[in-house]
Amino acid sequence: MKAIILCGGSGTRLWPISRTLMPKQFVKLFDDKSLFQLTVERNSEVCDGQFIVSNTEQYFLALDQLRELKKNNNNYLLEPVGRNTAPAIALACMALDRDEIVLVIPSDHIIKNELEYKKVLDKAKKLAGEDFLVTFGITPTFPETGFGYIEADDLDVKAFHEKPDSTTAKKYVDAGNYYWNSGMFCFKAGVFLDELKKHSPKIYEACAQALDSAVTADDMIRVKQDEMMSIPEESIDYAVMEKSDVVKVVPADIGWSDVGSFDALFDELPKDEDNNTVNPQHISIDSKNNLVYGDKRKIVTVDIEDTIIVDTGDALLISKKGSSQKVKQAVAHIKKDTQLHKIHLTEYRPWGTYTVLEDSNNYKIKKIKVHPKKRLSLQRHKKRNEHWIVVSGTATVMINDKTFSLDKNESFSIKAGDIHRLSNNTDEALIIIEAQVGEYTGEDDIERLEDDFRFSG
Repeated sequence: MKAIILCGGSGTRLWPISRTLMPKQFVKLFDDKSLFQLTVERNSEVCDGQFIVSNTEQYFLALDQLRELKKNNNNYLLEPVGRNTAPAIALACMALDRDEIVLVIPSDHIIKNELEYKKVLDKAKKLAGEDFLVTFGITPTFPETGFGYIEADDLDVKAFHEKPDSTTAKKYVDAGNYYWNSGMFCFKAGVFLDELKKHSPKIYEACAQALDSAVTADDMIRVKQDEMMSIPEESIDYAVMEKSDVVKVVPADIGWSDVGSFDALFDELPKDEDNNTVNPQHISIDSKNNLVYGDKRKIVTVDIEDTIIVDTGDALLISKKGSSQKVKQAVAHIKKDTQLHKIHLTEYRPWGTYTVLEDSNNYKIKKIKVHPKKRLSLQRHKKRNEHWIVVSGTATVMINDKTFSLDKNESFSIKAGDIHRLSNNTDEALIIIEAQVGEYTGEDDIERLEDDFRFSG
């Protein structure tokens, strides 16, 4: 069985922790591991490898985090733009043997009862081997209005239902034969593709054409932009599951959460004696039942209860518990005039990371970390000068027609228009401080002349 792990989505309900270029599945929220890493670890015990479906910007995040886990049996499908779950799953299945049983799982869920999870997977795998499309129905613990529901008759699916209002959700839970729609599936790749072709032929044909013209290299498939955009955007539920007559549901009481809001995250994080989330930066004075997230500076609460406080250095969120679903509305406002929905102060790149320490008119200061044996693109800037000082490691600097090394405490300046490249040719991480000075210091003032990375630089 192969795990198809879906890494799409920007997790706007967990902003400002989750951003477009660092969505919630890659943020290390639990014991210094991300939801993506926990997903891989949990399923590597029952699957023969991972087929990671992500966009090109998140590919390097997945790559780095898999290396941390020392998980090497990986394949990647890179989408230049997301077209929902049906195309993502179809493209992955088309790249596999038709008889391969696949476990389709989101990368951002928590499952606490792993023993029961394995039992549920055994049932699903058996049904998938009998040519059924299997979905997992989570046993509801309360009348949640944020999930779709599956109406079942034993293992047979009677109907899929949209997110209900509170009255309807209570009726579903009281009925006893309704389950939360988990977004997890198990089936043979060929069976799913046959059902997709039968019920959504336009998606099937467009996916087949996109895969046929995709760029392949070793363990990676990269779909072209134009071909991806030609695929109709549709979820697997609408495209196949609601229309097929070979669908089964396996009830799953597995301690599941999609961590889809700060209220859900609060439930999963460890608490102190006052039921505040554990945070060494938090000083609590008669404060109870609060989610307090942030590691950049001290956070002091006085007589505060039932509140969500999230501090990421460049943004501060304060919300009443129970209202965190409205964060999505705040993100819509933020998108109008800032990039705070997209990037953190620290941005992850294929060669390492950079952290913005200060950003003001006419200057910007960054801390840049370059991984061993990596280098940035060969580039130049039109509107800014740059000044570098090495904090640790050894930098190899190429500027115009000269190449030289800089050690700790040594510095160099680059003028606007200079062709330059920063490299780390050692086995240790390189850290430099970069001061940019000029009329404009935006990230788009970079002309890349040569790049080691095919997707971003």
